[in-house]
Amino acid sequence: MADDALADFTWERFTHGGRSHRVLRSGEGPAVIVMAEIPGITPKVARFAREVRELGCTVVLPDLFGVAGRDPDPAAHGWTGAAVTGARALARVCVSREFTVLAAGRTSPVVTWLRALAVREHERCGGPGVGAVGMCFTGGYALAMATDERLLAPVLCQPSLPLAVTDRNRRSLDISDADLRTVQQRCEAGLTVLGLRFRGDRLAPGERFAMLREKLGEAFVGVELDDSAANPDGLMPPHSVLTEHLVDEPGQPTRKALDQVLEHIRTRLLVSG
Repeated sequence: MADDALADFTWERFTHGGRSHRVLRSGEGPAVIVMAEIPGITPKVARFAREVRELGCTVVLPDLFGVAGRDPDPAAHGWTGAAVTGARALARVCVSREFTVLAAGRTSPVVTWLRALAVREHERCGGPGVGAVGMCFTGGYALAMATDERLLAPVLCQPSLPLAVTDRNRRSLDISDADLRTVQQRCEAGLTVLGLRFRGDRLAPGERFAMLREKLGEAFVGVELDDSAANPDGLMPPHSVLTEHLVDEPGQPTRKALDQVLEHIRTRLLVSG
């Protein structure tokens, strides 16, 4: 793919609690917050957002790091350009106090801003509530946002924080104990949390999904795909189910997983009664 001009999105800035980030928006209908993976809002992340938009939703993409629309594939900007793109995004998240990278059992400060964004978008777009899709670095944010009753369709795509450097981290997410208890209570009341990962993905280890099943019970629907289902042309080992490693062909396991995400959103935000 080449760089995406994102011409079908509008740009705004949202400020809350002393934090301010640009936001891309497109579409009409209930809001779905789509949070990008490292290195940012790539063309493939934007392509996924457009699929959500086609359901009849307003897609809202916080621009938290990276260069929106830039293609990280070396075919677009060479190996040096790809390395610089990734390094700049990583440097942003590693030095910012908004993001918790290593600590288990802590909700990243940026989640407060994301919750406020979801409230604003629900007021603006209407509907029964809001959806949230987190990917990789932001995967756990969709769970932490679900402390708010407006969040009806959380999706955790290969949640990768805290970094799986210890046994505790592998069985943890970047969410505080208090926030997790609130989500548990919401799950007992009917909330469903959808998660996706490849079985061999060490960044989003299987122990993490096991912990979610233990804590959330049947309210957690974990979709785990064989590594062989990943797009072999991906830039890294099987990891990004909905973007880099998607095989967008009928019958492919990753395409089925994408359709399951879209159905999760549709039934919770667009189906009345």
